Amino acid sequence: MTQMGQYPPASHVIAHISDTHLLGEGRALYGKVPVEERLAAALRRLEAGPVRPDAFVFTGDLTDLGEPDAYRRLRAAVEPVVQRMGAELIWVMGNHDERAPYASLLFDEPETDAPQDRVHDIRGLRVISLDSTVPGYHHGELTRAQLDWLAGVLAEPAPHGTVLALHHPPVPTPLEVMAVLELHDQPALAEVLRGTDVRVILGGHLHYSTHSTFAGIPVSVAAATCYTLDLGADAERLLSGVDGGQSFDFVHVYDDQVVSSTIPAASFPEVTGFSVEYRPMIEAMPADVRHEQLSSKASPLNLNEAAASEV
Repeated sequence: MTQMGQYPPASHVIAHISDTHLLGEGRALYGKVPVEERLAAALRRLEAGPVRPDAFVFTGDLTDLGEPDAYRRLRAAVEPVVQRMGAELIWVMGNHDERAPYASLLFDEPETDAPQDRVHDIRGLRVISLDSTVPGYHHGELTRAQLDWLAGVLAEPAPHGTVLALHHPPVPTPLEVMAVLELHDQPALAEVLRGTDVRVILGGHLHYSTHSTFAGIPVSVAAATCYTLDLGADAERLLSGVDGGQSFDFVHVYDDQVVSSTIPAASFPEVTGFSVEYRPMIEAMPADVRHEQLSSKASPLNLNEAAASEV
């Protein structure tokens, strides 16, 4: 495939999905949101699209109440799609999850109350699933033992670096109520991460997409497939969860950069675009001709009439 810009293709691609909040027996969340349908819509978009992820990373709140049937339904919905796409599936604990059914029903391991920390290797890209949950609470914490374990894992760099995935993202939030439920003692985590090969931190929990840095590392927070929190809600609302704006992210890992892109979980009417039939013609052009045809405002490819005829 012809390289059209300055960058070669990404070495790894991750589909980053968060906060599915499934309930047992297929029940609707708050009696209103058909969470299984919302997840199914996102998975259909993923499978029908052109991007073929190397891994799917689900950053927590997989279920809403930790019900065994919810984990079974989640696994039945997600695993066939991931297998058909030839990717690896990586789960992360969230504050709405429960460790015992999480371990037994998603990993076929004995039930346990121990933190669910795991390491995955994706063709040399290390993905660490870190359990930031506190049993019985919604805020996040990491024990000293977990931080020591993480430091030990990171002591040896991975060939393509490391992705750290945890539910509670170490970023500020303008939603004050959510700030109460943030990851506690973030400086302790920063001390472990500085100077390591961690390329990006993936998180969820906030129910809206946001980006920041932490200890000099990019942080990418995926919104949710269940419902989202509206930062632009009426000033009289302290918190407003809405059944709209659901999305997932693609994380493209390059040799020296990481790019996170937010994708709507629902599809919308197309108003302009080009058919894939154009690609062979564009690839066959010499680089200077291709640049002229795609960049010049006078090019037929960029004229409104030409674009409109392809809609």
